[in-house]
This record gives sequence, C-alpha cells and structure tokens, in this order.
Amino acid sequence: MSSGVSTTTDKNIVDKSRQHRNKAVSKAVRVTRERLQSTSVGSQVFEKETLSLHVHTVLQSALILPLFVALVAAAGIYITGDARYLTWALLTLAVHSINLLLAKQASRRDLTTTNTPRWRRILLAGQILLGCCLALFAANDCMACGGDGFYFYKGAVLLVAISISAMGNIMLRQATLLSFVPVILVLSVSAYLSRDVLDVGLIGMCATALLLFHYIADRLHRSSLTLMAYQSEKDDLIAELEVAKSVSDEARRRAEEANLAKSRFLASMSHELRTPLNAILGFSEVMAQEVLGPLQNATYKEYAGDIHRSGQHLLNLINEILDLSRIEAGRYELSEEALSLLEVAEDCIGMVQLRARAKNMTIHQQFEPNLPQVWADEKSIRQVILNLLSNAVKFTSQGGEVTVKVGWTAGGGQYVAIKDNGPGIAEEEIPIVLSAFGQGSIAIKSAEQGTGLGLPIVQAILAKHDGQFILRSKLREGTEAIAILPKTRVLQSVAAVADAKSVEPRRRSFA
Repeated sequence: MSSGVSTTTDKNIVDKSRQHRNKAVSKAVRVTRERLQSTSVGSQVFEKETLSLHVHTVLQSALILPLFVALVAAAGIYITGDARYLTWALLTLAVHSINLLLAKQASRRDLTTTNTPRWRRILLAGQILLGCCLALFAANDCMACGGDGFYFYKGAVLLVAISISAMGNIMLRQATLLSFVPVILVLSVSAYLSRDVLDVGLIGMCATALLLFHYIADRLHRSSLTLMAYQSEKDDLIAELEVAKSVSDEARRRAEEANLAKSRFLASMSHELRTPLNAILGFSEVMAQEVLGPLQNATYKEYAGDIHRSGQHLLNLINEILDLSRIEAGRYELSEEALSLLEVAEDCIGMVQLRARAKNMTIHQQFEPNLPQVWADEKSIRQVILNLLSNAVKFTSQGGEVTVKVGWTAGGGQYVAIKDNGPGIAEEEIPIVLSAFGQGSIAIKSAEQGTGLGLPIVQAILAKHDGQFILRSKLREGTEAIAILPKTRVLQSVAAVADAKSVEPRRRSFA
C-alpha cells in the first residue's frame, strides 16, 4: 500500500513539473518568434544595448582625455605663457570626472526600457558640459603671440578633440555634434568680431571636420546596429533550436513513459487475464463435452459452448495485442526452420474450411507444384496465412468465393495470395486498416469485428522475414492480400560435393 502511494505521489510531481516546463517553453517560443519577426533595425530596438556599450567604452578609455588635456594645457602654457590654461585643464578634468562617475553609476544600475532614455539624456548632458569646456578653450586668444603658430595650435587641438569625441561616442548618437555646438558658436562670434581670415578659416575647418567625423561616427553606429541585429537573430535562432530540442525531448520522454506504461500494462494483463481465461476455457469445455456426466438441461450445454467460444475469442484478442506489443518492443524472436508454404497453406485452409462451409463459401486452391522449402518461422507464417484467410472468410458474404494462390514471384521469391469477392475496401481506407487498431467502414458495420490488429501483425511478421505485404482492394469487387517472402528465404537443393572424410547425400543452402 505504501509503495502505491509513493508511486502516485511521484507521478503527481512529474506531472506538475512537466506543466511548468511546458509554460516556460511556450513563453520562450512566443518571445523568440516575436523577436525573429521584428524587421525594424534602428537605435530604438537596441537602445539599451548601445547605451551599455557606450558606458563600457567611456570607462575603458577613461585615461585618454586626461592625457590629452594635460598635453594641451602644457603646450598652451609653453606657447602663450598664460596660466589660465592650467585652470581650464582642472575644470575640464573635473567635468570629465563627473562623466566617469555618471558612467560608473549607469553601469551599476540595471538598464531597462524605462530608465534607458533618462540615462541617455544624462550622459548627453555630460558630453555637452564637456563641450562647453572646449568652448572656453576656443575662446582663448593670444595677443602677444606672433605669426600664425597660435592658430595652428588651436586648430590642431580642436581637430584632435573632435576625433576623440567622435570615436568615443559612436554608441551615443548626436553626442559629438551636440558637444561641439558651443565650440562652433564661440568660433563664429570670434570670427564675426575680428573679421580675420584666419578665424574664418579656423571655423570652416572645424565645422567641416565636425560634419565629416559625425558622418563617419554615424556610419559606424549603423554598422554596429546591423551587427547587433545579426547577432540577435543568431541568438534567437539558437534559442529557437533549444526550444525545439526541449519540446522534442519532452515529447520523446512522454512517448517513452507511455510505451513503458503500455508494456507494463500488457505484461500485467498477460498474467492477470490469460490465467483465469484458461480456467474458464477448460471448465466450459468440460461442461460442454459432458466429461463429468450429462447435463440435465440442454440449455446449460448450449451456454457452456457459448462461454467457451467467447473465452476463446477473448484469448485470441489478448494474444494479438501481446504479439503486436512484442513486435513493437523488438522482442519478437523468430524460430526459423525449413518449411513448405504449400503445406502451411493447406493446413490453414483446413482450419477455416468449417467456417467457410457454414457460409456456403468455396475456397479454390491454385498451387504451383514442386515449390522448394523456405527458411522461416513456421508459427509466424502460419499466423500470417491464417489471419488473411480468416479475414477473407469473415468479410465475404454467403455463397462467396475465396482463391488461395501459392507460387513464385518475378524476383525468385515465393508468395501467398488470398483473394475474395467480398464487399472490398475503399482506396482511402487502406492505410487505415493497415494501421494498429484501424478498421474500415465494412469492418465497423460487421458483427464479426476484431481489434484491427490482424493486418499490422501480418506486416510486422513479414518485415521480420525481410518480406513484403501488399493489399489491393476495390469496393464491390473484392480484396486481394499478398504475402511475399524474398529470394534469400528460398532454399534450393544442390548436389553434395564428394569428400573422402564426410559423405552427405544432399545439402540445402540459400539461393
């Protein structure tokens, strides 16, 4: 009793976990297919990913800007002798430190679809603030510097700053353009007030460089988005394959569980049903034959015969189910020996002859003479022929005809063909009757219907013999069933080779 409770409990646990897994698998399939069906490839789709990459780039390249600012301040003090460049450097480094703190804070936060736009605006504001520091640098002038050296110094610093900003802000669109707007404004005011050609040239050069680097950064940004889209599609396809594999494994596991349960059930039924059935068959036969004395009432004798026939029918059904189960499980072993198809066919005809006469049916025999023996399992071949003959007699109406042919095939094998002139089978129902437990419309309407396992068992037995089963039928014209054994199963008699040590009159070998 305790083992039964434990088994039930384990089964409930398995069922519940399976249900949860199915929900998770269904959700994963739905999310994955939605992503695969998304055709938009833009910054909004991967905004969270691009912002994360930008934050990572800022933290990885944290030392580049301080080194650049230090060199610019040192060169400015050397060229102009003005200490204000040191103040500018400290202010710029302070702003850069604030940007680093913001980037570090963003990296620690879990970026989501909700907070990503806010963090993007914060980081853009930091870049604009850094651009204001560069605008302060651009506003500096050197009245005491002679020649064009100072303009060369300022232009070189601004060009390098634009390139550093463009390369560092590829994943943060519009950052370079927005951060250098203050610089362009300062240079424009300076050129307007001075009317100097060098100032005009400087602003033209910086504006052109800004547009060029912005274009390059935008192209790189789009290329990165495309690569991210391809990577996302690849990940989604891998996820889809994993989900499909999970579903397949789950289906296979269920099939194995069902097959195991079926095998256990059939093994149990083999013992639980056949044992009492044998007792019922034995006692009913004793009563029907009046072994222990005559029965006082003739009706009881008739009932005993009915019990015996019904029990025999039920035992045959159970045996068919067990045979098919053993075949499907690969445990159907053949006990092969040399046998004659002619003799087996004659024996099977004799077994069904009584039923055929009861329906006023005629069984014709067309046997080719002198057929050699075949190497097969006699019990299985007898079951094949008997099943086909029983079907022909069962479904053929009163006064019908059944023809049994045994002969050679065109390929050198042997065949047994059983043809009747019964109601036949519709062409679309042939695959149904060849499947396990499948029955055609004629069989369903018949009073002598079985389990629908006869033909599947015939197919399986012939397949074990490397043979073939063919079923031909037309409505209102009859049915022909052909069981074929291959050439390799036919035994040919050959003369023995004379040997001084051993003398054998004849040998048999495979053709």
